[in-house]
Amino acid sequence: MGETPQIQTSAMAADITIRRYQEDDKETVKEIFTMGMSEHIPSSFMHLLKQPLTQMILMVTFCALLASSKSVLLPVVGVTLLLAGAKQLVGYLFNSYIDTCLRKDLDHIQETYLENKDSCFWVAESDGRVVATVACLPAEREPGCMELKRLSVRHTHRGMGIAKALSRTVADFSRERGFPAVVLYTSVVQTDAQRLYENVGYTRVREFVIPEPIAKITNFTVIEYRL
Repeated sequence: MGETPQIQTSAMAADITIRRYQEDDKETVKEIFTMGMSEHIPSSFMHLLKQPLTQMILMVTFCALLASSKSVLLPVVGVTLLLAGAKQLVGYLFNSYIDTCLRKDLDHIQETYLENKDSCFWVAESDGRVVATVACLPAEREPGCMELKRLSVRHTHRGMGIAKALSRTVADFSRERGFPAVVLYTSVVQTDAQRLYENVGYTRVREFVIPEPIAKITNFTVIEYRL
């Protein structure tokens, strides 16, 4: 397959080059993805705390300990331990998701994205350093559509238009190959990503809770967008 040409774009003060992934990029790509996903742990924890079931459990625990001990200290300690455990659980779930993504495709980018004419993986470079990634491949859930995946930008390079440029790269690639639409999935806690996708023309199609029991308990919603 012929090489996709490099794309030059100006993002504020930085000159950004978007190019196809190379094997030398693997560790940097995995680092960018891991750091980007880990940033959502605090917001996911806050989402968990806002759920009625979580608040009920905390309240019942506090009241039960207060009634049994006749002291405020024990219920405060008990609730604090529950909160610490909940935060650890959220971190564990995100780390498990990251590990799954690494095993599924980010440890095998060449085979997953670059050996088929209808899939690709790009990186964005600034001053010779990889600062962002994006990929696409035919969607499993929406036959006939392309799916945008692995869009992530280093925290130090956000707000420069890099994510928008990468989104356009996927849209152009999909159009050239005759795909009528691009779909993507993001979570309820990724509010910055939601704003980005809506700003570049994606439409919110539906929201659903993934089937895992913990997701149902915490009402962890996934949002599907379509361009």
